[in-house]
Amino acid sequence: MEMKKRVSLELRSRNPAEVVELVVDSCQSADGEVEGLTDEYTELEILSMVNVGLSSLSKLPLLPKLRKLEVSDNAISGGLDSLAEKCPSLTYVNLSGNKIRDLSAIEALQNLKNLRSLDLYSCEVTTLDDYREGVFELLPQLTYLDGYDQEDNEVPDSEADNEDDEAGPHGDDDDDEEDEDEEGSEEEEEEEEEVGLSYLMKEGIQDEEDDGDYVEEEEDDEDDGDDDAVRGEKRKRDVEDEGDDGDEDDE
Repeated sequence: MEMKKRVSLELRSRNPAEVVELVVDSCQSADGEVEGLTDEYTELEILSMVNVGLSSLSKLPLLPKLRKLEVSDNAISGGLDSLAEKCPSLTYVNLSGNKIRDLSAIEALQNLKNLRSLDLYSCEVTTLDDYREGVFELLPQLTYLDGYDQEDNEVPDSEADNEDDEAGPHGDDDDDEEDEDEEGSEEEEEEEEEVGLSYLMKEGIQDEEDDGDYVEEEEDDEDDGDDDAVRGEKRKRDVEDEGDDGDEDDE
């Protein structure tokens, strides 16, 4: 896919001024230059153009808030002078896997006063004698080179995490809102299920109690019937006894 088209797709119906992070890795630059980016990306803080066939950064637009630039696995050999002018806020630059052969190719980075971390993995310059000492001497503002400081201490994970946090969320705000809505819907569904289950259990218990009452009433009715039968039988015997007494008197 052409780089210009990829940049347009990554906008996702947003205004360029709303974009904080832009990733266009593995697309293809038509002429080895940056394409599709304009000065409208005023809020851009993170830009990744890995493996896109770049040989120059001269057409990089003015990006005043850009802090992190990923351009590894390209064919850049120099021409970094424009970075200080176009991206003065850069703190991290990844030029790994490019055609940087000597220290003079990165000398222009001296003008990036905020630069703290530089990666040059798999560049020919890393094979030079005293490579690390030479880079730190050339770029005194640098703290980390290829992930380590001058005392060979690795860059802390917390510092790397802070860079990402400062740049804001990686995804779209709309996506985050959709995730929150989905979580809210799931919680509501769970609550409804719990309420429904509680209601059914309550109804079941009430039905059992009602059945018990019905049985007791039937038993009471049966008892009343037995009492009536006993009383009827007693009255019958009393009448018969009275008849017998009458017969004896006649005699």
